[in-house]
Amino acid sequence: MLIIPAIDIRDGRCVRLHQGSYDDETVYFDDPVKMAKLWRVQNAQTLHVVDLDAARGEGAHNRDVIGQMCDALDIPIQLGGGIRSMEQIEAALDRGVYRVILGTAAVRSPDLVAQAIDEFGAQRVVVGLDARDGEVRVQGWTEGSGLDAVEFARDMEARGVRRFIYTDISRDGTLEGPNIAAYRTLGQQLSAAKITASGGVGEHNDLLDVQTLEPYGVDSVIVGTALYENRFPCQQFWAWQDKENVDLDTFSTASLR
Repeated sequence: MLIIPAIDIRDGRCVRLHQGSYDDETVYFDDPVKMAKLWRVQNAQTLHVVDLDAARGEGAHNRDVIGQMCDALDIPIQLGGGIRSMEQIEAALDRGVYRVILGTAAVRSPDLVAQAIDEFGAQRVVVGLDARDGEVRVQGWTEGSGLDAVEFARDMEARGVRRFIYTDISRDGTLEGPNIAAYRTLGQQLSAAKITASGGVGEHNDLLDVQTLEPYGVDSVIVGTALYENRFPCQQFWAWQDKENVDLDTFSTASLR
């Protein structure tokens, strides 16, 4: 089970939203590049990065710092938020992003998904399945789509999608535990695609719960707030063991909130 740290960027800073609300935001750190280096020291094998401003259609002014993150790390970065055209997909991949996440674009321009997979491969293009009460949300989670999450995923799989990042918005940022039933239901309906679970992880028992879903195609989990809140004792061990390569002030700032 691959654990993927999340870095959500808004106005150039690392933030976490509570249940997807832009009005309920916690700023954890001002420098996403240092934050990315910290997660790497803490044994991250890949990072999940979301440009929250771009997701709401408010510009791509965070793209420069995301490019700096790609330059600074030796692990792959997956990027979501505001990627809605072939040109934007290509620009992100050319800048060093390993794979792009299509959310709103997949709902509003489903043919773009098949086109992108044909051009860049299914390993480089994944679909972000962001749902509240089973309905897919778009435009940075601010609008409903009227689409059932499972039916939408089945359509996307038929178009060539081989990975979904499934976020239960009602659990995101709450530390209240992941929606195990929703992930299981989706996995039962897919034939080939894998699932990355996202939303609600608060402590190590939640990770063990997600691990039970491996027979249903869930092979990875995104963790955000729990890492920022230092909910896992091993985080401090990793930081001190490699203190020559980590800014311990950054670790302290991120973990003591």
